[in-house]
This record gives sequence, C-alpha cells and structure tokens, in this order.
Amino acid sequence: MADRGATPMLIKALILAVLYTFAPCSGANVKIGVPENYDGIFPWYLAKLHSLPVNYSDLVVTGDDEGIFGVDAQFLYALKPLDREKQPSYSLQVSFRTSVHRQSFTVEVCVIDKNDNVPVFIEESMRGSVQLGLLKGIPFMQVEALDRDDRNTAHAELRFSLMEQTPRIPSSQMFFIESITGEVSLTEEGASTLDPEMCGRYKLAVMVKDMAGKANAFFTTGIVTVEVTGNTWASPDPVRLQENLPGPYPIPISQVKWSGSQAEYSLEGEFPEMLFTISREGVIYLNAPLDRETQDQFQISIVVERPDGREIAKSVELRVMVGDANDNRPTFPQAQYHTVVKELAARGTEILTVQAADNDDPKTDNVRIFYRLIGQIPESPRALFRVDRDSGVISVQADSMEGTAPQYTLTITAEDAKGLNSSCTVVVTVQDENNNPPVFSQHEYGPFHIPEDALVGTTVTAVLAGDADVRGGDSWQVDYRLESGNEEEVFMLVTDKQTNEVSLVLSKVLDFERESEYILVLSAQNPVALVRGRYGPASTATVSIYVDDVNEGPILSQSHYEVTVREGEEPGRVIATIRGYDPDSHPIRYSLQGDTKKYFSIGKYSGELKTVQALDREENSTYTMEVIAVDGRNSSLSASTLVTVQILDVNDNSPVLVGDYSWKYLCTPRWEDQALVLASRDSDGPQHGGRLNFSLRSDAAVRRNWKLTPINGEVNAYKVNPVTPQHTVKALLFREMRKIR
Repeated sequence: MADRGATPMLIKALILAVLYTFAPCSGANVKIGVPENYDGIFPWYLAKLHSLPVNYSDLVVTGDDEGIFGVDAQFLYALKPLDREKQPSYSLQVSFRTSVHRQSFTVEVCVIDKNDNVPVFIEESMRGSVQLGLLKGIPFMQVEALDRDDRNTAHAELRFSLMEQTPRIPSSQMFFIESITGEVSLTEEGASTLDPEMCGRYKLAVMVKDMAGKANAFFTTGIVTVEVTGNTWASPDPVRLQENLPGPYPIPISQVKWSGSQAEYSLEGEFPEMLFTISREGVIYLNAPLDRETQDQFQISIVVERPDGREIAKSVELRVMVGDANDNRPTFPQAQYHTVVKELAARGTEILTVQAADNDDPKTDNVRIFYRLIGQIPESPRALFRVDRDSGVISVQADSMEGTAPQYTLTITAEDAKGLNSSCTVVVTVQDENNNPPVFSQHEYGPFHIPEDALVGTTVTAVLAGDADVRGGDSWQVDYRLESGNEEEVFMLVTDKQTNEVSLVLSKVLDFERESEYILVLSAQNPVALVRGRYGPASTATVSIYVDDVNEGPILSQSHYEVTVREGEEPGRVIATIRGYDPDSHPIRYSLQGDTKKYFSIGKYSGELKTVQALDREENSTYTMEVIAVDGRNSSLSASTLVTVQILDVNDNSPVLVGDYSWKYLCTPRWEDQALVLASRDSDGPQHGGRLNFSLRSDAAVRRNWKLTPINGEVNAYKVNPVTPQHTVKALLFREMRKIR
C-alpha cells in the first residue's frame, strides 16, 4: 500500500489510544485484539509493528482477501469495521526487505466480541410430551436457544425462565424450567396432580436472556406446547412359578415398559444376585431354579432410570410366588428321643409324641405324614408299644410292664404320600415303681459287746434290709431309723448308698456305771412312697448291745487353778482345794511337782493346798506347780492340773535414798540454779511404794535456809536448793571438812 503522508496530531493521538486499548490475542508472533463493530474514523490504526528492523523497505501485508488491512509507517490499520460473527480472527503475513534478504512474520488479529446478537430459540414451534408417573425434577424435554455472540463470554451466557402456564389447572405451578439447561420438568405439585382427563395440553410461555439474565440483557420469548400422555409404567400381574423348573434358563417371566423418553431398568429385592434380571427392553428373566423351602415368594422392585442414573418414576412391584413340588422328605427335629414309662403303667398310657416336619407347602397334601413303628430292641416280648399312624403318639400296648427289660429302643419312621421318609429312635426307660418294701433277713441282731472306753466313731455292727425293686433306684434305696432305745443319741446310723448296708456307729462316750445295756429298735423304709403293699414286721429288727466295764482314771474338775496369797501370812493356811473324782469310785492320791523350794504342801487324800513357810513378794511374786491325781488302785491311771499362786504385796519395806551424796558441795556466794538432786526407791509394789514424799525436818532454821522441789513431776526425785548463802556455805564447809578428815 502506498504511503499516505503525514498524519494529523489528533489522529495520531487517537491511534495511540487505540493501540494501548486493544489487548493482544494468543497463538501468533504478533497478537492483537480488536473489538468488532468499530464506528470511528478510518483508516483505523490497530497497532504498531515493533518487530520491524531499523532499515527495512517494501513493507507488504498478505492473507487478507477482502483488502481490509494495510500498513502505514509501521502501523497496522483497518479500512472498515470487523464482525466477529462473520470472522472471529485474521492471520496476516507481514513481509519486508532488508539489505540482506526478504523476511516475514505473522500478525494474529482476534476480533473481540460485543453483545450485538439477540438469543433466538432453535425451534420456532417447541413441542414436548410428559408421561403420567414422571417424578418431579426429571426432564421430559429441553428448550434450546442460540446466541451468535462469543460463547466464552457473558454475551452468550443464556438463562431460561417460565413466564406463564396456560391453563392454570389443577395448579398454576405444574412445570419448572431449569434456568441454565432449559430442561423442562414437573414440580412436586405437578407430579402429584397431573391428569390428562383434566387437562391434556399445556402452553408454556418461556423466555431466554443473554448476559446470564442481567437487566441489560437481550431476550426472546416463545411458546412451548406440552402434551400430557398416559403411561404403560405399572406393576405387572403377580407371577406363580413352580419350584425346580427344568429350564432351559433364562426363562422370561414378565415385562414392563416406560413409554416416555429413553430409560434403563434395574431390579431390587431380597433375592440372590443374578437370580432375576431385566433386559433393556424391560423383559424380566428367571436365571436359575427356585426352591420354595428356601423362599416361597419374592417381592421385586423394578426401577426405571435415565441413562445418567436419575430415577424417572416410582418403582413398580412384581410379586413372584413359588409353587410347591413334593421334593422334601419329612424329618424329625431330633435323631433320638428319650422317655420314661412306669412299670405299672396301664394299657393305652401315652408316653411320648413324635412329630416330623415336611418343608413342602403346608397348604398341599405334600406335607401329610404317616408314622409307623418298624423296630424294637430287645424284640421280646413283642407288642409292648404302638404308634398312632396319624398323630405320632406312642403308647403302651401291653397289659403290664412288670418283669420287662429296663430299657427299649424303638425305631419310628415318618413317610409322606410320595413315599419320601426318614426315621428316628426312641429310647424308652421302664421306670421302677416302689411296690416292694425292704425286709431284714432276721428279726434280732446281737447281743454285741463294746467296752465303755470305745472311741466315738467305733462301728458296733452292720446290717442289711433287702429290697426287691430295681437296684440303684429310689424304690430300692433304704432309709434306716432308730425307732427306740437311742433317746440320748449314743448311737448313729451310717448308710452305704451303693449297697444299702447300714452301720451302727458310736456317737457318744459310753459310761458303764450309767448305762450297761442298750436295746435298739431299727426300722427300714424307702425314701419314696409305696405304690402297692405296706411296711410290715419284716421291715423292723432289734439290736442288743452290752457295755463292758473298764477301770477309768481320776478326773479333775479344773485344768488350771489360780490362787492369791498375801505375803508374810502365817504358814499352814489352806489356800486351795483340788477337786477330783474317780468314775469307778476308787480313792484318789494327790501330789505336787515343780515346788522345788518346798514352799507348799498338798493333802494326800484331801487335795488341800497349804503354805509351808511365809512368802515374800519381793523375793518371788508368782509360783507355778503341777498337782498329780493318781487312781488309788492303779497308779498308771492319773490326771494333772496346773496351779498358779500369785503373792499379794504388803507395805513391809521403808524407802531409801539412792546414791552417795557425801561428796556433793555448794559454792558461796550462791550461784544461780545450783542445787543438789536427791533420789529414792521403795522395794514394795506400786500400791505401797509407788509415790514417795520428801520433807525437811521441822527446825525453823533448816526450813528457812533450804527448800525441796520435785523434778519434772517425778515423785521420787527432788532438788535441794540453798536459800541463805551464809548458812549454806557453813554447812557445806562443815561437810567437806568431815569428808577430808
């Protein structure tokens, strides 16, 4: 382009303003941004080309087929306005010649958008349909609009709104439009009240705005027609399937369909994974055999969703009921039962009811069960028991169970109508009843001799009352009792529960002199009541026992004597009498041991204890000795007791000073706190020598010059303090002189 000559100052200032106003765009060697729809002065200077060297020539711009751009003195200019919607960018090649060779670079001109376009709906006639059952918030159609402005700016940021609904029945707010996406859905009120019979078509006035719906935005309005349609989405009829179907699998069992927009189906419920599945077409399949005994019915929830996983409508329910096939044998809850029958039970006595269970359908004959007794061990005698065919009640069939085996094992079978069966065993224990009383083999036992010195626990004899009932049971056990002759409980009974033998055992010390003969009446009974018969004379026996005399040693009345005697009393006084007796009335001789100094004596036959000499408590306050009592006819039989003699104190000792005071002295003139400490003691006990008092003689001069003071509350220690120094010194000098001589 030819040079246009000098540029006026005003235009140059405008050029500079423009150059600094427009921002560069990205992706070129030189990048500038230029707003569209410029309505100022042309040529319009866009930017200075700083990439040119100092010495250049032949500057040319190419890549502009319309001849819009040119270069003037290093400035890029445009000759007419730019339209972003027509062309959003230009790629220009700027070439020039240097002294060496020709060079070029790229200038990328990006057209900056202005909000110069009104949004418009893509379809002039907008129509949609909504199905009954659609949940609130689930879009059934989408309103679309277009704005030719830059989609990356707010100029093309569209917002949709619902202005009016016609008709306004049954509510004025049946629909909702999502402001950003334009998706139309039902409100909660619309989802619950939509009814094609009330209103089959709605017209919705909608608006679309750019600038994200701001007040200065461009907008366009339109009408959306919504048709209300019925729906095939409903719970299918219940399905009944036979268990253990032979297949092949999968087996189609039902079908559902959502008649609206594209939908996906899924199943929910309490059933094993993949037992039931649903296809994209809504066909529900069973994929494996069913077992009615495991689960007799299924409640399957069928969920319909959009491809994005949002639920479209409320789920519908399919109930699958499983029909029974007789495929289960009756079974007993226990493999073995235990029961008891009394030996005197009458014919027809019911002893146990066995019940088998069949897991087939209880509403069918498949669960009808029949019972049979097919075995008895031991086999003899036969026909002892029977089982009711329908109820399973086992009862006694024999006239009597006496004399039978103690235990029987029965085999019971349970069978259904198809012949499927199982069995159990019943162990019947024949319980012994107490129809036989215990009897002694003889009416009298003894006489038995026992010495009177026999130890407690000695067994006198053992006897047995036999019982014909079953050994080991309560009817066989025997309780023994001494009916008479043991009023003082000299004897007791000890029974061996394993053999029923009873031992007569000594429980108290015997005394020949008191009782030399015992006649005991012993009875035998069972711990349980007799059910037949009664206890007779054979259940009672007499036991005779003679006590043999034995010479016994003397017995002292006390094991220890304590005696008190005052010191200084005259000898010969009786201080105690030891009492003893001999069970055989033999004389007793007494003697002392442990009295080494012979202070005491004891009467050989009287047991009188006397003092032989006066006793001094200060010499010994306690004497301990042993008194021996010997049988007068058998010296090997004896008894002993301890005697303790306590000597009581008498005030028979004078107090004496403790220590030598002849060398003590006091100084003159008198020092402070100088004193002489005196101490004394008394050999008597605390009662007579515990507290001693000191005093000065009644001489007035002595009392004036001396004083006595107890030390620290001690009653047997005093301080002697001089009061008049002159007299004190004289007394001390006199004493000291006497001590020196």
